[in-house]
Amino acid sequence: MSVESQKETLGFQTEVKQLLHLMIHSLYSNKEIFLRELISNASDAADKLRFESLSSPELLGGDSELKIRLSFDKQAGTVTLEDNGIGMSRDEVIQHLGTIAKSGTADFLKNLSGDERKDSRLIGQFGVGFYSAFIVADQVEVFTRRAGLPAVEGVHWASKGEGEFEVATVDKPERGTRIVLHLKKGEEEFADGWRLRNIVKKYSDHIALPIELPKEQLGEEADQPAELEWETVNRASALWTRSRSDVKEEEYKEFYKHVAHDFEDPLAWSHNKVEGKLEYTSLLYVPGRAPFDLYHREAPKGLKLYVQRVFIMDQAEQFLPLYLRFIKGVVDSNDLSLNVSREILQKDPVIDSMKTALTKRVLDMLEKLAKNEPDQYKQFWKAFGQALKEGPAEDYSNREKVAGLLRFASTEEGAGEQSVSLADYVARMKEGQDKLYYLTGESYSQVRNSPHLEVFRKKGIEVLLLTDRIDEWMMSYLSEFDGKQFVDVARGDLDLGKLDSEEDKQAQEEIAKAKEGLLERLKGALADQVAEVRVSHRLTDSPAILAIGEQDLGLQMRQILEASGQKVPDAKPIFEINPQHPLIEKLDAEPDEDRFKDLAHILFDQAALAAGDSLKDPASYVQRLNRLLVELSA
Repeated sequence: MSVESQKETLGFQTEVKQLLHLMIHSLYSNKEIFLRELISNASDAADKLRFESLSSPELLGGDSELKIRLSFDKQAGTVTLEDNGIGMSRDEVIQHLGTIAKSGTADFLKNLSGDERKDSRLIGQFGVGFYSAFIVADQVEVFTRRAGLPAVEGVHWASKGEGEFEVATVDKPERGTRIVLHLKKGEEEFADGWRLRNIVKKYSDHIALPIELPKEQLGEEADQPAELEWETVNRASALWTRSRSDVKEEEYKEFYKHVAHDFEDPLAWSHNKVEGKLEYTSLLYVPGRAPFDLYHREAPKGLKLYVQRVFIMDQAEQFLPLYLRFIKGVVDSNDLSLNVSREILQKDPVIDSMKTALTKRVLDMLEKLAKNEPDQYKQFWKAFGQALKEGPAEDYSNREKVAGLLRFASTEEGAGEQSVSLADYVARMKEGQDKLYYLTGESYSQVRNSPHLEVFRKKGIEVLLLTDRIDEWMMSYLSEFDGKQFVDVARGDLDLGKLDSEEDKQAQEEIAKAKEGLLERLKGALADQVAEVRVSHRLTDSPAILAIGEQDLGLQMRQILEASGQKVPDAKPIFEINPQHPLIEKLDAEPDEDRFKDLAHILFDQAALAAGDSLKDPASYVQRLNRLLVELSA
């Protein structure tokens, strides 16, 4: 190796400093994962070289046998991992080894608590990759050269995992990357062939690339002569190409961690080979936790795409709809060309057929999880439920299937928050009920105590309680389930159909007729604030309520539009009164028009608050209420 030149010292990005500190202090309970992460990176580097060599075969330079070599030097206290993959240029070294170029970094850092045990789980979610080397090493050196660049443009990177790192230009005759870990005191166990072999078998047996260790000198110093024999210690075959009966559960889990860069086990997976008109293999995983960037538009998403076992691209997002963007895995096709690009994927009819089939496979996997592992499904729903709620709008053909996977709170006694399926609801429907009733709102406590539910409680009819910001938008696309229509109990003129007896309906009509005078007075008092005033069929205990017009936007949608700076259409609510409530009876008997108007406005504002809305003129509400309190205390 020649003398270093163009040497410079650079500082780590702030986030990297924090991550390094946390890893060194939080992941001590599972130190051996550093090797899994470094091998995974080396495998990715080989995949990228294979892909680039499709259009530029000269990059292989006569060395087409891609592999990873692992050696150690007990005396020097070092472990060395070397690959002949794509390598890195000087700029790429500074970019990849000095910063965390990942959306969601700010969210990740915000969630760190200072509790080492909790933070280690967060770090696992975020992914640590190369930086995991500092768990066992107090100094790390990287020697690398990008394929296609001359030997004199090799790069040497070195750091002690503190505030800075050094980068210099060196001669490196062969392409690829060599990482030398200078082990910390007390970590000498890793400078041992038997230990390294076991870690490789445990975590990286599925890697399709041969991982080689010195053949005879396992357990001895690895500062060996050049003619040393190497031995492959992993299976070195792509896991998804093997028969399902040949793959152990642990291997599936470790492959997930490799492909998803996750520390935790997946909740479920589906391994499937399709033959016939289309030929492809898929291995799809449901993660156990949502990544920090699940709702970031620019976040990477999609499956790893291979064509005839040749890596083509990461994050091929054309194979699954956006609402399933959390699914991780691999798809390997025999029908696509090796020079396929993202643009070609968007137009290829083969992709549409594969997307349809893969989407159905994921939904079937989730159905199976919900049926057989309800506790696991609860965990899935907590992590990814809001993403799945985008499904009815995005995927019309699978709307019913997606609807069956949704979970809600409800008024059913003993039903936990977000635990009721639509199938559960349908099974409990009362005799004569032909509609699915729901109510949207800002919080569980607000909708649970809403006056809109009074008549439903009285008649023992279950109502779904929808409290996610996305719910009202979702329900505008989900009109029915199992052949039964959804009805928003806060919208329009409530009709309970067969659940109301003929006597009930007749009594309602008679009361409405008897209160026509009061309705006219209220309409006059609230003229500029209401679209209509009418007798309510919803109320049993409250004096008044606000209903939404059949075609008007609800409160959730109005707030979403306002928050995004869009113009919200003007719409006035419908003011409904309960004529049998003492307050309404008192109001009806009030002869003083000014006092009548004050009371009408107070009731209107209280109904708005009960609906979760904010008052347009809170100062006037307070003044009216104060006047009323003074009169009552006089």
